[in-house]
Amino acid sequence: MAEPDLFWKNSSATILDIALLSDVNEERVARAVGEACIRLHLAEERVCRQITELFRDDFIRALQQSLLWPSEACAVLVGRSCGRFDIYAPWNVTLPQIPKPPVTPPTPPKPGAPQSRVLFLTDIHWDQEYAVGSSADCKDPLCCRNESGSPSWRRRGAGFWGSYSKCDLPLRTVENLLENAARTGPWDWVYWTGDIPAHNIWSQTRNQQLSELSVITRLIHSHLGNVKVYPAIGNHESTPVNSFPPPFVHGNRSSSWLYDTMAEEWAPWLPEQALKTLRHGGFYTVEVQPGLRVVSLNMNFCARENYWLMVNSTDPANQLQWLIHILQASEEKGERVHIIGHIPPGLCLSSWSWNYYHIINRYEGTITGQFFGHTHMDEFQMFYDEETMTRAVGVAFVAPSVTTYVNLNPGYRVYLVDGNYKGSSRFVLDHETYILNLTEANRQPEGVSSLLPTTSQLPLYPNPDPNPKWTLLYRASEAYGVSSLFPSDWDGLIRTFLQDDRVFQRFWYLRHKGHVSEPCKEACKTTVLCFLRSGRYDELEQCDLLQFRGNMSRAVRKTLC
Repeated sequence: MAEPDLFWKNSSATILDIALLSDVNEERVARAVGEACIRLHLAEERVCRQITELFRDDFIRALQQSLLWPSEACAVLVGRSCGRFDIYAPWNVTLPQIPKPPVTPPTPPKPGAPQSRVLFLTDIHWDQEYAVGSSADCKDPLCCRNESGSPSWRRRGAGFWGSYSKCDLPLRTVENLLENAARTGPWDWVYWTGDIPAHNIWSQTRNQQLSELSVITRLIHSHLGNVKVYPAIGNHESTPVNSFPPPFVHGNRSSSWLYDTMAEEWAPWLPEQALKTLRHGGFYTVEVQPGLRVVSLNMNFCARENYWLMVNSTDPANQLQWLIHILQASEEKGERVHIIGHIPPGLCLSSWSWNYYHIINRYEGTITGQFFGHTHMDEFQMFYDEETMTRAVGVAFVAPSVTTYVNLNPGYRVYLVDGNYKGSSRFVLDHETYILNLTEANRQPEGVSSLLPTTSQLPLYPNPDPNPKWTLLYRASEAYGVSSLFPSDWDGLIRTFLQDDRVFQRFWYLRHKGHVSEPCKEACKTTVLCFLRSGRYDELEQCDLLQFRGNMSRAVRKTLC
């Protein structure tokens, strides 16, 4: 038997001790997981040891409270080779016994009708340890830091404004973005869907997370002034990453340390009732303008990576039932609703995703915008009527990240929304994506004297542009030749992607914020098209409706999830 197989067999036996956890067995479980990380070369030994230590207490407590059988616990940690894990059982939310009102398809507003300009920020991922000239090609999950070492021969060094690699951003790039956003305003309001910290998830502390939350929040406020900002919580806000206990978990293991600080920092933007539900479960609702309401969801309660859901994954914090209550009240008042969150619903746990899809169908006449981030890419996910799965009823916009992680230009999104007037649909009419071209930004134009500080690391990048330009990458209506951006238009665009590969390759280029090394063909294209069609986790088989083979959709599900 090969050594890895023997190791896995021994690790599995060790993990079975979870059924009768004692302090001694906790140590054995932690050692087993750490050894697995090292022997599978998931990261350097230092990173494996640190991340195991960081995660172990909360993870083991969640396993204990989940009442899993030993084989299920083993399957959680090792995989199906040593057990079966099926704790995420189906469940249903309850919809009111009120008939769905007739739905009128959206139509473009009259020429000259007011529009709202909405700034959208997501996935900032500020790295306090970013170091110019350090190695951009390292073995750790995150590079461009002093601990990444110096670049060896023919290896890249970290650029002044950012790097095309598995690197996050220095604070100066985030500040430069906000300065640019302030100049290109005014903004009617801002949506900000989380992920502030860097990807050094093995070495983060609560104090660091809270400090970074405060710094970025105050930077946004100082640069954008009195404009209202509506935030949502990302999966990286907590430490350990993805760890978001539902409200029934109390004491030091709860998320109150995070939610309470968010409520303090975001108080200038949110009313007291919103702050109350934020402190309870990380979600809230606010009236943006008369006739328009925003709902900010805590999408960590739908994430498979949130191991606290092993305890109970049935509508954590009753968030979806609360959402139904808000939507029903808005329907009765004639309000339109925008939903914001971090993780796109099509990437959620199956039952959560199914219920959310059901809610979107029921309230399609009320929900006129869905806005997410998380993937760092520029993409979208479709929602169809549940009876035929052919009529588009909604679209979730997935905006590109501020960070470069991985191999991307920094970027941000602007939405042009049907404006504040009687009878406004509040639908997205168009959107624009802006980027900082790092190739240009890290190279100073000729004839420009450097205004940048001199450091011992700058010789690798001696002439970065002191005033880099954020430029318009594209405007959706122009790039895709569409007159509107309603759900039916995005459904039609997917069919165009299928029939006209030139248009799809254009989307592929824009999806990566203008920095992509090779085209997307065959299985890659199928995977992307399936993602775009699948606002519900278990609907990847709908690829069959696009004339793909059924076994391809199963491969796609495995690839994405």
